[in-house]
Amino acid sequence: MHSVRRKLVGGAVVLIGLIGASVLAFSLYLDHRYARLQHSGDQLPQVIDAPAASLEADDHPAYGGYHPSLVGRPPDPYPYPIPLGETGPHQSLYAGPLQYPFLCRTEESGLGQPLVDNQQQLGIPVYAEDANGHKTHQVIGYSKDCLLRTRVDYYYNRRGSDQFLPLAEAHGDIATIDVQGQPIEFVVRVETGTINRFIYQLAALRGPNESLAQPDPGHWNQRLVYQFRGGVGIGKRQGKVSPASLLGRRIDQLRDGYAVIYSSANQTSNHYNLWLAEETALRVKRQFTARYGEPLYTVGIGGSGGGLQQYLIAQNNPELLDAAIPLYSFPDMVTQTIYAFDCDLLEYYFDITASANDKWREWENRRLIEGLNARSGISNERMWLLDLGMVLRGRWPHFSSGMSECINGWRGLLPLINNPRYVHFAKRFSPQLREQVKWTYWDDLRQIYGTDAQGYAHQTWDNIGVQYGLQALQAGQISAAEFLHLNAKVGSWKPPEMNRQERFWKLGGIPDLTLFSPWSHHNIRRATKGVEVAPRTAGDLAAMQAAYRSGQVFMGRINIPVIDVRHYLEPELNMHHSYASFSSRLRMINAAGHADNQLIWMSRPPFSPVNEAFRVMEEWMLALLAGADRDPVKARPALAQDRCYDGQGKLLTSGSGVWDGAWNGRPDGACMAIYPSFSDSRIVAGEPWSADVFKCRLQSVEQALARGLYGPVDMAPYRQRLAAIFPDGVCDYAQPDSALPANLWQPPPQPMVLSLQQRIPATP
Repeated sequence: MHSVRRKLVGGAVVLIGLIGASVLAFSLYLDHRYARLQHSGDQLPQVIDAPAASLEADDHPAYGGYHPSLVGRPPDPYPYPIPLGETGPHQSLYAGPLQYPFLCRTEESGLGQPLVDNQQQLGIPVYAEDANGHKTHQVIGYSKDCLLRTRVDYYYNRRGSDQFLPLAEAHGDIATIDVQGQPIEFVVRVETGTINRFIYQLAALRGPNESLAQPDPGHWNQRLVYQFRGGVGIGKRQGKVSPASLLGRRIDQLRDGYAVIYSSANQTSNHYNLWLAEETALRVKRQFTARYGEPLYTVGIGGSGGGLQQYLIAQNNPELLDAAIPLYSFPDMVTQTIYAFDCDLLEYYFDITASANDKWREWENRRLIEGLNARSGISNERMWLLDLGMVLRGRWPHFSSGMSECINGWRGLLPLINNPRYVHFAKRFSPQLREQVKWTYWDDLRQIYGTDAQGYAHQTWDNIGVQYGLQALQAGQISAAEFLHLNAKVGSWKPPEMNRQERFWKLGGIPDLTLFSPWSHHNIRRATKGVEVAPRTAGDLAAMQAAYRSGQVFMGRINIPVIDVRHYLEPELNMHHSYASFSSRLRMINAAGHADNQLIWMSRPPFSPVNEAFRVMEEWMLALLAGADRDPVKARPALAQDRCYDGQGKLLTSGSGVWDGAWNGRPDGACMAIYPSFSDSRIVAGEPWSADVFKCRLQSVEQALARGLYGPVDMAPYRQRLAAIFPDGVCDYAQPDSALPANLWQPPPQPMVLSLQQRIPATP
């Protein structure tokens, strides 16, 4: 017995030593990686300072005006086109005052330094250049607005590839394409400049008789593509462009004669200000039409945040897009935060608070509470980070036993959106600016959400009354004790003024390893000693209403042809889950009684049906333009049906009802059976699949018990415990969102234009 015990103890010591060595080695790796990020940031221009007024704390109300779809837009006084060698307009028409600080990225885009606009050290330094165009150490001024002179370059497609290179580098390897029965060189004219301080690009086939100053639209097919792009951004930077990337992305459309336009303002990794995205896109399109003429129609395309921009812009202002091809889309950004902010709260609960419950070590069981997919047997760098955090919390590591979409998709992004003291590109700003700026999605839209007296933007996230895992309780998949423990301990996020710096990537050296936290647990309102129930968070009601009023929420009011295309990525735990398409569809049904102008196409990687979507959209648009009433449903061609494909492009099935499923309360259709959808933490807590409830209406625990909310589970013996956990009551998802303004669709009494200063008169 003693020998066995000695062996067990010895094995434990060896294992602990191995874990300790692994932790040390991994921490050194992370420190080295972060040091490299810091060093790379130090080689690029740094924003020195910003206008004082932009950094002052202000206290102003949330937006209380009319929905953007109900009002017009101010006239644009700029006389397009922007002449070559001149700068485009940079003052906003209706998207609000210019935001500072603002990080210029013209050099990173290969476009040289921005123009000097001040000598007060506002923005980034601009240096003198030598005869060869190389920067010297002499500062000649500063750029706070990052403007560029408009220019034109030519790029050619290298024969036998998807690459586009500067035409000056061609060596007889220019590809040819057929245009109207004639072979021409595949050369594209690209115009670049700045509009609203963001970098825009116009791309079209080189015409037969054009000059540098004047394009020739002779090879343009009169169709225009507006390219949108995605990512998660919080503003304060210009973004980058790459002509070769844009042209390669849309090579098939360029080959067919489409023109393509884009602005870094329409990449959501730079910001989520939908008014600014819309206004900039409108101005970029005006620049294009001034150069080339009016297009027959304009179709949007773009993935993730590039998809939701199409849904929202088409809802808020029909002037820009005639058709949309959103890829990997979500309905909008702000309703994503409703479930995404639950992720690390729940992961911390599983990993630390309830670590004694072996149920949560089975990754598939986390689906019961998170709704999103989770799988055993998956590993990546994020799991090593999780194991490190668990060891430092005195818990046994997972040893890369699995992964959830919460971790794979949202870990690290949540603090970027929500923590005013964290930003991953902080090194691009001076220390004084890093301390003064509030780095959040909410602050980027402070003119919409409003601010408090300390200058912190109001937030919409709320989990009062949310009964996490309710459906799992009803189905007998978790016990009453597990349900009560989860809801008592899950907690919420601290208010912005209480947030502290993240402890995720930035370790700061070995002595600080004990602070490391992949869950941001130091910013969670947890149950503490003597406090049995962790506090929940009540979001700001005025901010929620402002989200609706300002058009940040997709309400389903869209009347153009839409082909929603995505890969089926659930097995990869990718954040671009398929149920987002069904949420958009359900919102459209709720708004109009149908969603017959939206198709959903899905495939496994690597096949993408985008080119087929362009062909079907062409037929659809020509029929729509020929119709007397311009009704996208009546114009819908026979090929415009819901579809699903396999990974090699084989059409598996199509037609009405193929995507039926839990989202519309019907048995799974043929495509849904092949590509089953998951949900999210609020849906498995009872929220409808439209996934658009910021603040649920509440019912008392007694009312919930009387109505049989808990199904076959008798929760009456736990009424006191339930009342202690939910003193304000529990969610009644049979009722609409309590934040939805009653007069949201009230039109103004007379024609108006969009303005942040609008206020709807109080109803008598």
